Amino acid sequence: MKENIFDVLMYLFENYMEDEIEILPDSDAIKVELQEAGFESYEVNKAFDWLESLSLQRAIAPTVSPAFRIFCSQEIAKLDLESRNFIMFLEQGGILSSANREIVIDRAMALENEEISLEKLKWIVLMVLLSQPNEEIAFSRMEDIVYDLVPMYLH
Repeated sequence: MKENIFDVLMYLFENYMEDEIEILPDSDAIKVELQEAGFESYEVNKAFDWLESLSLQRAIAPTVSPAFRIFCSQEIAKLDLESRNFIMFLEQGGILSSANREIVIDRAMALENEEISLEKLKWIVLMVLLSQPNEEIAFSRMEDIVYDLVPMYLH
């Protein structure tokens, strides 16, 4: 089975994370279940590390004023122009705060050896918003975008 860390994250998101992303209470049992489902132990452990790092980023204080973002060369290599524009679109549309934007970029960069498509990026944004307190409205708006419930127009 050629699964990757993102596939494990998607499986966890769809099956276990309805209310909030956090290290799952019985993570050992879930790891065994994932391995029995065919996921490699390495990918399972990396996915849990990814989620743990995400849960530690809740302490970032949002900035009050709008921030200007310049992507570094590593980010440009990982996130294509369409993905970078989408991040800016979400920030300008009020779905991502500048602090959450940085968490999204960090979590995308943390997926080593992964190509980050626009679809993967949308799911990363959704997971980040789910992990942050008081982001229910932004999460709901992003969920509509992910599931194509609203048309998305970039101007």
